[in-house]
Amino acid sequence: MTDPAYDAVRRAGVLRVRRPDTEWLSTGWNGGRRTADCAYNISVPEGWERTALGPYIGDRLERAGFETPAGDAAGPALLTGVDIADARGARCGSVTAYATAGISNPAALPMEPTPTDPSESTAVEADDAEPGQGRGTVNVIVGTTRALASGALENLIAVAAEAKAATLLAETGFPGTTTDAIIVGHDPSGSSAAFSGSGTDVGAAVRACVREAVRASLSAHYATADAELPAAVDDATYGVSTARRADVFQPGLASERSQPDS
Repeated sequence: MTDPAYDAVRRAGVLRVRRPDTEWLSTGWNGGRRTADCAYNISVPEGWERTALGPYIGDRLERAGFETPAGDAAGPALLTGVDIADARGARCGSVTAYATAGISNPAALPMEPTPTDPSESTAVEADDAEPGQGRGTVNVIVGTTRALASGALENLIAVAAEAKAATLLAETGFPGTTTDAIIVGHDPSGSSAAFSGSGTDVGAAVRACVREAVRASLSAHYATADAELPAAVDDATYGVSTARRADVFQPGLASERSQPDS
């Protein structure tokens, strides 16, 4: 088997995914677009509390020997409660994906929500809910050697998130956790691809890679962790269930007089 186009190594609790001059798009801390050689997934210790994330990430990368040379752009980084030893990768066609997956902090979305007495449930929904993640979080880093047209890289986030949610629903009954994040990347010098939806070669490969990487990481995590998959949010160390309902309405119909001239 040949080496993946997006190579990865683990050291000191950090997973580094590397391909020179990749344009990345991240949903994690300090996310957005940037061009850099590397992206990172960093395991934080159990009981870790939020702190000044920039200096913390920089310190972790330095301790792992992955610090960015002066003058170079820093790559995007994600944080996870899952041991980096449980990271797994998958590749298909032009795509490589890496995932770490743990479900100590599930985020449930019941289709027929039934509000419960907060005193009788450990599930929470408040905006200021305890931010702890225990040994949880599902982080995914995806890269393609194709050059994606404007909008297609953003769409790849949606494709990867959909694949992650479908996989987690099948494996755990939850579509995600309260702290999931995704990084996607493409090679601006590669063969161009105008679209990245599920029906394209790139999109289909992303779906396959995310499915396999997330399933493999879940299996590895719960084979070694002193924990079990929660059957419900109430069984989890942390977690949320969205019990509130939204008001549904139909957009108004503009009158012919108010419509712009063709």
